[in-house]
Amino acid sequence: MKRMKWLALALILALAALSLAACGGGAATYKDGTYTGKSEPHEGDEEGNGDGYGVVTLTIKDNKITECVFETYELNGALKDENYGMVDGEIKNKDFYNKAQKAIAAAPVYAQQLVETNDIKQVDAISGATFNYNDFQDAVRDALNQAK
Repeated sequence: MKRMKWLALALILALAALSLAACGGGAATYKDGTYTGKSEPHEGDEEGNGDGYGVVTLTIKDNKITECVFETYELNGALKDENYGMVDGEIKNKDFYNKAQKAIAAAPVYAQQLVETNDIKQVDAISGATFNYNDFQDAVRDALNQAK
């Protein structure tokens, strides 16, 4: 008999917990609009890989991310583009330049994945672009916090 009471009590507590989670623990609701988020500026590794910060611009419509643009910047504010990784306009270290350009190429992939999944947790990191991935995550969180 005691066992039955404990089982009934456990079932009641489990149902209560589920109902509370359903009331307040659901997905966030976002206001329609365009929001810009920024990651914190940071220094990368000892070779200078990953220095900078990221900026994301999200468009939200009907609680869904419909557009996303992600760009990365050097600490001095210069946009990382096809020249990123060059020294004095020249490719002096081909490995460094290739790594830098791989990171740049990852930015639109992260943005596309976010629009497709509408879930930052489902955006996959790309090997060689980890700093950008972390910047993307931080910038998206910043933009979504503004949209709440």
